[in-house]
Amino acid sequence: MKVILQRVNNASVSIDNKVFNSIKKGFLLFVGIKDGDSEEDLDYLVRKITNIRIFEDENGKTNLNLASVNGEILSISQFTLYANTKHGNRPSFIDAGDPKFASEMYDLFNEKLVKAGNTVKNGQFGADMQVDLQNDGPFTIIFDTENK
Repeated sequence: MKVILQRVNNASVSIDNKVFNSIKKGFLLFVGIKDGDSEEDLDYLVRKITNIRIFEDENGKTNLNLASVNGEILSISQFTLYANTKHGNRPSFIDAGDPKFASEMYDLFNEKLVKAGNTVKNGQFGADMQVDLQNDGPFTIIFDTENK
């Protein structure tokens, strides 16, 4: 799995020009799933995302996690994280997970984030979505379960 985490002041996802979900301070997650990803991968990412300390404390140090700032998560499925650009100019997406498998894993990932105590809002798997965000920092972290 690959997850791009962006620390945001706010973020929203729209479908058909209507806001589908939005958050204030927290994390915007772009979630890519490939065939062969496991529940162990989900658990690893949930633990890392829930506990990562990238919000500033009273001394300006990135020392606080999401719960410490009452932050939320907006989770967006994004198969294009598995784009293969090695040949030609048109990316191939054959490395992305089968849609049925990826959808189930995406739902389970979000459920596990909630069970870990996070407030999670999501996009709609497979939909054409428009994402708006105000990146705070900017602060972006890339997680890849192949490089734990």
